[in-house]
Amino acid sequence: MKSFSGISWLDFPRQHFDRIKEEILFKGKDYILKINEEEFVEYLIGKYRLEQLKIYIETESISEPKKGTERRRDDWGDYYNTEVYNFTVSYQFTGSQELFFVQPNPRTHISYDIHVANNRVSFSFSIYTQDVKEFNKAKTEAYHYAFDNLQRVNSNLQSMNGSFENTVKLVFQNEKDKFKRENDFFQAINVNVNKDTTSVFTIPTITKKDIPQPKVSKNVEFSSDPTMSMNMYNDILKVIYDLGKSMEKKPSTYQGKDEEALRDQILLFLETRYDGTTATGETFNRGGKTDIILKYANDNSNLFVAECKFWHGTSEFLKAISQLFDRYLTWRDSKAALILFVTNKDFSNVLSTIKSEVLNHEYYVGNNGEKGESSFSYVFRLPQDQNKKVLLEIIAFHYDK
Repeated sequence: MKSFSGISWLDFPRQHFDRIKEEILFKGKDYILKINEEEFVEYLIGKYRLEQLKIYIETESISEPKKGTERRRDDWGDYYNTEVYNFTVSYQFTGSQELFFVQPNPRTHISYDIHVANNRVSFSFSIYTQDVKEFNKAKTEAYHYAFDNLQRVNSNLQSMNGSFENTVKLVFQNEKDKFKRENDFFQAINVNVNKDTTSVFTIPTITKKDIPQPKVSKNVEFSSDPTMSMNMYNDILKVIYDLGKSMEKKPSTYQGKDEEALRDQILLFLETRYDGTTATGETFNRGGKTDIILKYANDNSNLFVAECKFWHGTSEFLKAISQLFDRYLTWRDSKAALILFVTNKDFSNVLSTIKSEVLNHEYYVGNNGEKGESSFSYVFRLPQDQNKKVLLEIIAFHYDK
């Protein structure tokens, strides 16, 4: 992804605080009214506080170059082949890595492709001669383009952090007050409010999800066991669903954006949520470039594959499923998703069409329930192996403004 070129800082703080509000609402009225307020607010502050980015130049690591041949054009317009050396340079960093993909305000309109994983940030560049001066010049230029906006986003964050704790307290209090007013209203009209609960009111721990390394059975050469737990799969789907619903309420987050721009907003949240994984877009897998791939960092094995499409009717919908299974999924993939951006006014009709037409796909095996009003779970099979089952979630979002 390109550095500092994702969501604008004009939208980012609002979206960040919306995530806090969504967690409060997800806990439910019973929980929020009975939990220790100070402890829960402290938990929210600890979980959602963002830290400024800092790159440690002294940790610079330069990979051994990959040597190849490139076709270039000279000053007279003639083409020729020349050797090329491709280098990757990485640095250790501290801070909230999602900030690498936020547009600061103000900002310089320069950017560069970077990769962020395991508290290291890297970029690549090429030179065409074995020349130290050319190498240093190219590296310095790439570093400048990649991180020129770093201090600007840190400055934006500093301004937000100045009032962060008070804002979190206000968000919590507003939602709690709404629940109180609702209970008062119910009591005023003699609606019984259940005062008992079976919920356990404890503060969650502030940790990212630990991804266990996939294990292969000792007795067989291959294993059809899923490469990640259902808990993690469900969490990924919930992150995507909650983010997409939040964007539905804010047309500025999707107006004028293509599939790639909308996909990048999803990637931003997935890439920063799980330890030991990397989330990338437009990544080669099997027969083409899939939109979203979540990989286990240690051995680069796939954990989750997803494709993003605008809704263009039944025919294109079924083609999108075929594309995902025919071109992108391998025998090792067991969990996938198709994310649909619907611009039609009649969203309910589109959802009905999805649920009826998916049954007609040749790889369809069975229904696996619903995770939301527009998130549907299915079991499919791989085209090259009828006995290999894949979990497919079809998630639709209504972006009609």
